[in-house]
Amino acid sequence: MQLTPTLLAEATRRGLLSTEQGQALWDFLAEQEREQQHDTPSFKAAHILYYLGGLIAIGAMTLFMTIGWEQFGGTGLLLISLVYGTAALLLTEYLFERKHLALPAGLTAVLAVVMVPLAVYGAQHAIGLWSDGDARHTAYRDFHYYIDWRWLVMEFATLAAGAVALWRYRLPFLVLPVAVTLWYMSMDLTPLLLGGDNLGFFSDLGKLISLWFGVAMTLLAFWVDLRSRHTKDFAFWLYIFGVLTFWGALSSMDSGSEWGKLAYCAINLLMIAIGAALSRRVFAVFGGLGIAGYLGHLSYTVFKDSLMFPLALTAIGLAVVAIGIYWQRHEAAIGRSLRRILPAPMRELVEQRRG
Repeated sequence: MQLTPTLLAEATRRGLLSTEQGQALWDFLAEQEREQQHDTPSFKAAHILYYLGGLIAIGAMTLFMTIGWEQFGGTGLLLISLVYGTAALLLTEYLFERKHLALPAGLTAVLAVVMVPLAVYGAQHAIGLWSDGDARHTAYRDFHYYIDWRWLVMEFATLAAGAVALWRYRLPFLVLPVAVTLWYMSMDLTPLLLGGDNLGFFSDLGKLISLWFGVAMTLLAFWVDLRSRHTKDFAFWLYIFGVLTFWGALSSMDSGSEWGKLAYCAINLLMIAIGAALSRRVFAVFGGLGIAGYLGHLSYTVFKDSLMFPLALTAIGLAVVAIGIYWQRHEAAIGRSLRRILPAPMRELVEQRRG
């Protein structure tokens, strides 16, 4: 039930609250709602403009940086990154401390953090660690496209900068560069750990490493979710890249048999259940894609000549809808029964996400 001025006035009339208490409570709730709407990402025009502009600026210095910037040399790239990073930090301080605009401050803080790998690359290039005569890719833009263990110094520096920025500003969007960097590290560590330059993400061992790295990042996201359940959503980007890394590696693996493909479908069903329990759509989205892929495999390979398969699949779909109707009618009782078996912190997290 939503609290309205009418309900608050009725509570005051019945003597549950004094007039002063009712007004003070309403003012407090109104202020909290304004702050939440102001700082919580949504599809408001202002928020869309924030993210559009911020992501364009971030992308310009990362994914979309052209090879022409190499002409500045290592020292030039180092100076440029320091100027950009300093300007972004000053703008962050202004937006965060003076204007109290958390969303744009988070975007400019991320812009400062993503200048760190460029600064490290420039410094390394200046002292000759990325020589022009190296046959392997050495342009900074390759950092975002190719797997290479030599990027690890840049990634460790970025993680350190991201941790400092998170400590300073406590803004959830700053988890994004940390999550992306961890994802990069999961791929760049593969050739270092396996002892070769040709062992990347798409090798069998590379996929296995990526899968378990995704599991670890998802578990980290769950731990962060529990720790921050009463504050801001710091786990969002960790969930995104944890599930993406895990599901991408799992989906690219060769299951070897129909039983393996059935197990893949079961894992995707479990992901949907986890998404429903934690109110995290990322699990449901990738789980749904996995199930759709498995059903496509059955349709085009296993039962390609069957007349009954579409009918059976329709019946299964309608049965799932019927289960959904039953669940909706008895959701409160089922939810209470299930939540009673959960530890207290997890029960609080689920109840808060449901709210």
